[in-house]
Amino acid sequence: MKHFSPFLLSFLCLLLFSCQSSVNTGQQATSATEQTEWAIILHGGAGNFWNGNIPSEKKKAFEKSMLEALAIGETILENGGSSIDAVEQAIHFLEDDSLFNSGRGAVLTNEGTAELDASIMTGNDLNAGAVAGVKTVRHPISAARMVMENSPHVMLSGEGADYFAKEEDLEIVENDYFITSARKAAYDKRMKKEQEKMGTVGCVAIDKNGNITAGTSTGGMSNKKWGRVGDSPIIGAGTYANNQSCGVSATGWGEFFIRGTVARDIAALMEMKNYSSQEAADEIIQSKLPSIGEQNATGGVIVIDHTGTISYSFNTIGMLYAFSNSKGKRKFGLYD
Repeated sequence: MKHFSPFLLSFLCLLLFSCQSSVNTGQQATSATEQTEWAIILHGGAGNFWNGNIPSEKKKAFEKSMLEALAIGETILENGGSSIDAVEQAIHFLEDDSLFNSGRGAVLTNEGTAELDASIMTGNDLNAGAVAGVKTVRHPISAARMVMENSPHVMLSGEGADYFAKEEDLEIVENDYFITSARKAAYDKRMKKEQEKMGTVGCVAIDKNGNITAGTSTGGMSNKKWGRVGDSPIIGAGTYANNQSCGVSATGWGEFFIRGTVARDIAALMEMKNYSSQEAADEIIQSKLPSIGEQNATGGVIVIDHTGTISYSFNTIGMLYAFSNSKGKRKFGLYD
């Protein structure tokens, strides 16, 4: 039997370790060594949509809408605009599209009304704003931005948030604006789950100055009662951004995302354990989240790190997403 020197054994062990690769159930769209000038990713909700077999015409409709929203953000970023403008304007588009559970077309509460939540956070200064339970603001994501920029607070809720938005000259509408015929029909039948719609929308972007912004907007849970608020307006649960690590927008069963502080935990793994954005997203979504709530702890996240690396992970059958970056990578997806 041959004997190797301690130095040679150490070298061989190091070589073997460096050749190993982890298996991730999510996707990483840009390698960690590939710095980009800008990048953007959107989501339109995660769930067991059509049991993995979406009708082709519906998939085309979702793809068209997602790519149009993506193009809005791309144009802003390519022209040197800020990530916060890109995120806000991309989400505006999705809030106006009744395909999604955000803005017009939001799911209805137990009382048959629409109550909307949104949040936004900037990674350069860790500033954040959120609104919960608003009923008259056409674009809740803009109300969240106004809370961040024009108030000393992080979150406003209910009538106070609606009043603040009106004071800030944001567009105000009647609550009926948000209620579509499809949502009304579902409410009349007391349906608690709907297969024909996608869900919460979100966006994360990094601009040419390296500033990361994350935003999320939703109508919340169908048939919700008692002023229920999910994770979307909660900083650290549904939304988080830090230029030192990453930006995150989440979608899924909000109670579990709140309990798991999902968005912040992904950033924390990157900051404290040197995880890649994909490793961190998978660790939280594929391992930690299911351990909290078993079959109910479902959903997904989109992530962009400080290098412009795009990642996403979900533990449902599907998650609607679209992303692109300055290097020409562009993709729309639903099932992986």
